[in-house]
Amino acid sequence: MRRGATLLLTALGLGFSSAVWAQQEPLPSTPQTLTLADAIATAQEHNPLLRQTANDLTATRWGVRNAYASFVPSLSVNGSLAYRGAGSQTFLAQEFVQQSATIGSSYGVGLSMQLSGRTLMQPGVASARHRAAEATLSGAEINLESGVRQQYLAVLQAEAQVDLAELQVTRNDEFLRLAQARFQVGQNTILDVRQAEVAKGQSEVQQLQARQAVVVEMLRLFQLMGVPAPQDPTLVTLPDTFPIVPPEWSLSDLLGEAEAANPDLLALQAQATAARAGARAAKSTWLPTMSLSAGWSGFTQQFTNTDPLVNSALASAQANANDIVQQCDFANTNWLNPGLTPIDCSVFALTPAAEDAIRDGILQQNEVFPFDFTRQPFSASLTVSLPIFTQFGRPLEIAEASAFADDAREAVRSKELQVRTDVSQAHYALVAAFEAFGIQENNRVAAAEQLRLATERYRVGSGTFFELLDAQLASQRAEADYINAVYTYHWSIATLENAVGRPLR
Repeated sequence: MRRGATLLLTALGLGFSSAVWAQQEPLPSTPQTLTLADAIATAQEHNPLLRQTANDLTATRWGVRNAYASFVPSLSVNGSLAYRGAGSQTFLAQEFVQQSATIGSSYGVGLSMQLSGRTLMQPGVASARHRAAEATLSGAEINLESGVRQQYLAVLQAEAQVDLAELQVTRNDEFLRLAQARFQVGQNTILDVRQAEVAKGQSEVQQLQARQAVVVEMLRLFQLMGVPAPQDPTLVTLPDTFPIVPPEWSLSDLLGEAEAANPDLLALQAQATAARAGARAAKSTWLPTMSLSAGWSGFTQQFTNTDPLVNSALASAQANANDIVQQCDFANTNWLNPGLTPIDCSVFALTPAAEDAIRDGILQQNEVFPFDFTRQPFSASLTVSLPIFTQFGRPLEIAEASAFADDAREAVRSKELQVRTDVSQAHYALVAAFEAFGIQENNRVAAAEQLRLATERYRVGSGTFFELLDAQLASQRAEADYINAVYTYHWSIATLENAVGRPLR
């Protein structure tokens, strides 16, 4: 009976649970020097969108476990406490009187299992969905790495624009001093000085705008990393540099690598596999379903007032004793031959000791609440069912699952075409960007030489200030175009890496 008590306590204990509060991991401190590798590592650990995608793996992982656990019977345990007051109850035309209130308890242990075609197919479906979630997470990691790399380049490009703006401020300051010196010796008018002052002011405004752009791009980088930016983001140094080398990657090799490594394509392929598994699972609904159940149970019932039980038992015992005594007297009177010793009929009378024994026995038998259970017989059942007509529910489910699988297959084919287009386009853009870089580098050198000559001409009085401003504007435009060409090349590589699905350098 103690086993029943343990089962009841276990059942009652299932109703209580303790809350566990998960604390958020502390974010890393802001570094003074941030390399690209550190930025990518921080983003992969703290980026909120990536963490949300990673959380989906927990559900799919438990989905696989749940699918395999379907082949193991489920176990349920229950327990109850009950009270029923004294009184009468009427069932149909029969009245039942209960002279004492009762208290009781019960327990039950049940095993159940259901096997069907869908159950047999669920492990494959759940595993395919888990692989699809893993592929989605892997693609999100690669896309995040590409995004961090591109944003890192955006910060470096903004910093290069600051360097160019500072160079322009230095040049315009020098031109202003030169114009003022020539004005003091009477070689030009105050108009040249005012134009130099305006040019210097405009370059200072451009310098402020360039510095503001660095702050904005740095804030976006930290946002992508998933950590708060420092109050002054410009204090963080980005030390990584990226060389410019001729693109020697073969387009056919890149296309092959993209088909095998593009994260979005791999995710769609995994989802298509899961959709096909779902379609097979839907078709398995035509198979029969087998249900197996088994159970053990027990109960207790104890009267709160034992007087009616004791009185009834004593009355019954007294009546039995009186009958026996009467039978004994009858035997002595009618059956025994004269002269024989009569039977002592007093030994059959109900004695106080016997009454106490009956009373103690009833009290002991009544003390069963709450754990002295009376076991019920073991029960088990096996049911096999095969629905014949389900209002076309099964054909509808199969049609929907098959259509979803077909859509997933076409999505994969569409993505394959898009990947080929993206890789080819990015490859051609990279080749053009490298050629444009070479041209802009030559233009930069030529514009710098033009500015040097215009400055010397103005210094010796052979040129005008307007010629100097034109040369300065051409040099500034050439410097800006050179910076854009450099980072267009880097952006083209990043775009190609994103299309292929792996770093190329």
